[in-house]
Amino acid sequence: MTKDVPARGRKRPLYRLFIDGACRGNPGPAAYGCILYKGDEVMVEGKGYIGRGTNNSAEYAALIKGLELAWEVGVRGEMEIFSDSQLIVGQMRGTYKVRHPQLLPLHQRARALLKRFKGTRISYIRRGLNREADRLANRALDEALKKAGQPPVGDFPLEESPGPEGQDAG
Repeated sequence: MTKDVPARGRKRPLYRLFIDGACRGNPGPAAYGCILYKGDEVMVEGKGYIGRGTNNSAEYAALIKGLELAWEVGVRGEMEIFSDSQLIVGQMRGTYKVRHPQLLPLHQRARALLKRFKGTRISYIRRGLNREADRLANRALDEALKKAGQPPVGDFPLEESPGPEGQDAG
């Protein structure tokens, strides 16, 4: 289960935020999911539909909303953030440049939110270890499509993060 992901070789922080975006098509209908743990207990979950977007904009929406929720419930101290998007993790760490003009304001908003907390780390995890955030993002997407009169697509394959070679995508 997701809550058991260790912070490789480091003491596990009290707060852990798991984030994920979902996009059906790229671009296409997009949503986010995030889940915040305090220790092994779920502290808060968030999910939402963002309209038409890309897989990368959905991933940024998950990060931004997750950080906002963490602040709203009183988190101020150290927190580790887990994402299955290599692009988002690389851009937030500064190892990838933000080249797409639509991602730049999202990146800037996320960086500003991170400064509120005493200390944060963002770590890449395999998609299979991010099931709960993925479930929330896809539930938000299914609910929005159903409300719009479109049948949920079910287990639609999510777009993979492009990695360093494709960081202009998105």
